[in-house]
Amino acid sequence: MVKRIVANLHTENIAKAEAFYKNILGLECLMDHGWITTYGIENQKMTVQVSFASEGGSGTLTPDLSIEVDDFEETLNRTMEGGFVIEYGPIVEPWGVKRFYTRDPFGKLINILCHV
Repeated sequence: MVKRIVANLHTENIAKAEAFYKNILGLECLMDHGWITTYGIENQKMTVQVSFASEGGSGTLTPDLSIEVDDFEETLNRTMEGGFVIEYGPIVEPWGVKRFYTRDPFGKLINILCHV
């Protein structure tokens, strides 16, 4: 049985992750070995999912990561206040999610969503 799936994103500047994954999304630094830093939420049960897509829905690019949040408006505000450009949305999609796209400091396309 799979217990966890971790996305590993290559970068030469690991410190840049804090600006988005900690400051915008509120994740905790769970591990820092210098060559790898892992952000997450300790002791919270999360569903394990892996998606494969030919597009991102509504004719958009396929995002590198989809991140579901509990407070959509607050995350959207922090994203804009942090200087991250909103590339798509915010929009309520026909399949029942409210979402927007932005890019993290490494250029990865991030789909931030909540179910409506």
